[in-house]
Amino acid sequence: MTVLEQPGAYRPSPPPAWRPRTDPAPLLPDAEPYRLLGTGAELDPELLGTLYRQLVKGRRYNRQATALTRQGRLAVYPSSTGQEACEVAAALVLEERDWLFPSYRDTLAAVARGMEPAEALGLLRGDWHTGYDPYEHRVAPLSTPLATHLPHAVGLAHAARLKGDDVVALAMVGDGGTSEGDFHEALNFAAVWRTPTVFLVQNNGFAISVPLARQTAAPSLAHKAVGYGMPGRLVDGNDAAAVHRVLSEAVERARAGGGPTLVEAVTYRIDAHTNADDATRYRGEDEVAAWLEHDPVALLEREMTERGLLDDAVRERAREEAEEMAARLRDRMNQDAVLAPADLFDHVYAEKTAQLREQAAQLRAELEAENAEPEAGDRDGQAKGDAR
Repeated sequence: MTVLEQPGAYRPSPPPAWRPRTDPAPLLPDAEPYRLLGTGAELDPELLGTLYRQLVKGRRYNRQATALTRQGRLAVYPSSTGQEACEVAAALVLEERDWLFPSYRDTLAAVARGMEPAEALGLLRGDWHTGYDPYEHRVAPLSTPLATHLPHAVGLAHAARLKGDDVVALAMVGDGGTSEGDFHEALNFAAVWRTPTVFLVQNNGFAISVPLARQTAAPSLAHKAVGYGMPGRLVDGNDAAAVHRVLSEAVERARAGGGPTLVEAVTYRIDAHTNADDATRYRGEDEVAAWLEHDPVALLEREMTERGLLDDAVRERAREEAEEMAARLRDRMNQDAVLAPADLFDHVYAEKTAQLREQAAQLRAELEAENAEPEAGDRDGQAKGDAR
């Protein structure tokens, strides 16, 4: 006999809490990642051209940033080589009024949204808190702690809807971030409040060195959406056209009041986790080589060539734009930063706390003591000591 069958048991009004509140079937992702390239689907030639130029620029950006790290101009760089289709599509599907919430690996998405590359890399260089004004391009600060920015994206989207603003927040996270509590809290709040939020999970296979199979036993990360009452979409993350279409549909749904969507883009991190990582300790060259055969730039080049949209002139124009961007980045990053240590205590809170004021005063005193000229007597004593 179940609890509900016992005499006098409480019987809730329908629908009972233990029954599904929504039909789960429409929320389930496809069995295989959604694809467009190579399927003969009708595609906008202008969009393909835009995606191609951005992918070429993105690949060059990753290579230049990696080189700057080796030269000591960047403290660290988490490359998105191999994931450029996700990065570019995430930026292109948003309207100017929308917000992008990137993780630490998503500097390319910020650049594709219109930000100067050097500004996107300020945090990774260690120059400043963020390196850019979030309001200028509607790009939230890069989030180094895993998934902590996801609840922020939900909060912004919820606040915008309450104010009547037609704004969508698109939050990016890696597969490792889905193992954090912030990820689940964000999805739950977003679904309950039906916020205009899109979650893009870039499943690149590893959370640093931990493979996905050690993180979850779910059929896919997209399936996690069903547990929170939102649609889950599974897409080939190296198919730029497919990622753009799936994200566009999710953004349109959110803007129309349909609530959030979780999109899992299956892709691969070709480079190491960062320049401090030795990827050969947890994956083999054969695995990387297999994914190189599914490179997002090569896939789009093949598609455009077959459609008669790619010739030498188009290639050269894209390459020139990429080289111009790389040259600007080199010039900016080769300039020594002018640092103001007192900035460490600004913009942490709207008003400095007592602890921050105390710490700022301590640093100021230490710097003044370090830079103070020695007194005359001290200089004489030092000179005698040197003579001895």
